[in-house]
Amino acid sequence: MQTLKGSSPESKSLVPPILKTHLIALVGAVSFLLLNAPLPWLFGPLTSCLLTAVLGFKLKVYKPLGDGMRTILGVAVGAAVTPAFFYSLPSLAPTLLIVPVFTVLIGLVGVIYFRKIYKYDFYTAYFSSMPGGVQDMIVFAEEAGANIRSVSLIHATRILVIVVILPIILSSTWEVNLTNPPGMPLQEFELFQLMLLFISAILGWWIAKKLGLFGASILGPLILAAIFSLSGLLNNRPPAEIIWAAQYFIAIGIGVKYVGISVIEIRRDILAGFGFSLLLLFLTTSVLAIVLMLNLAEPVEAILSFAPGGQGELVVLAIIVGADLTFVVAHHLLRIFFVILGAPIIASLLPLRYKE
Repeated sequence: MQTLKGSSPESKSLVPPILKTHLIALVGAVSFLLLNAPLPWLFGPLTSCLLTAVLGFKLKVYKPLGDGMRTILGVAVGAAVTPAFFYSLPSLAPTLLIVPVFTVLIGLVGVIYFRKIYKYDFYTAYFSSMPGGVQDMIVFAEEAGANIRSVSLIHATRILVIVVILPIILSSTWEVNLTNPPGMPLQEFELFQLMLLFISAILGWWIAKKLGLFGASILGPLILAAIFSLSGLLNNRPPAEIIWAAQYFIAIGIGVKYVGISVIEIRRDILAGFGFSLLLLFLTTSVLAIVLMLNLAEPVEAILSFAPGGQGELVVLAIIVGADLTFVVAHHLLRIFFVILGAPIIASLLPLRYKE
């Protein structure tokens, strides 16, 4: 594989890759903090890890720890579930009904785009187009015989573009404050509340994995935290410091997906993914215009609900801007559920002539 520098610039480094990755990420975070840049714990590590990965550095993450940090996002959403949410469910029906239609439209546009412009084979184009979880789409793509490296890079680019552009849209269009602390400081928490948050995260994740639920690291903690919240025991979402930690690990997770990237992959897969992401933003804007014209939702909640980024990344943004978490997550859960159930079935049922 032809890399950007021909070989890794730190192939003889004595620093373990995981430690090196965190040192690079912390340099990015501290730099953005010193510059008073927005979302320093997200954009700082993302920028430094992305740049060093593209330059050929061997970055690495400890996946169980990264997944463990995502449990925080599930707990944050679950803690926001109150009886009022269930009373409001009927009012969500109109926008929830748009989700499957919008998802099918994304898939249709994506397949045509990747097939006609970049000449990908059907299964690579198909699973690159599906706005579901990255890992799930890679698994499906591998089983179908698609190019999983292309699928992985295209999805990573989709999430990267949405994560970078969406905050700019939110702050420039609706003057959303991206510097708000995402929660109470840790020192203001009661020990009992912290214990419930910890139990929701770890036990919820474990139960969800045992049950084989999709998105177990988010969905399990979400459900258990919601139970505690509805019972009146849990009254707070995770502390600000913990939410910042989740942002940090999400940023690293995006950056390391570009490790080992070649010039050919940049010219083909990254450009293809970038172009598709712009198409997605156009489609999202179109749906947003319809939702706002019909007065079905508030602007910030609507764009966060329909933006086809990663669920974890959009939950982070929803927390920071103070959006209605339950509204946003309900739409993303439906999208991911629809894609995971529907994508493999539709792919198997399509006539052979569409796959040639």
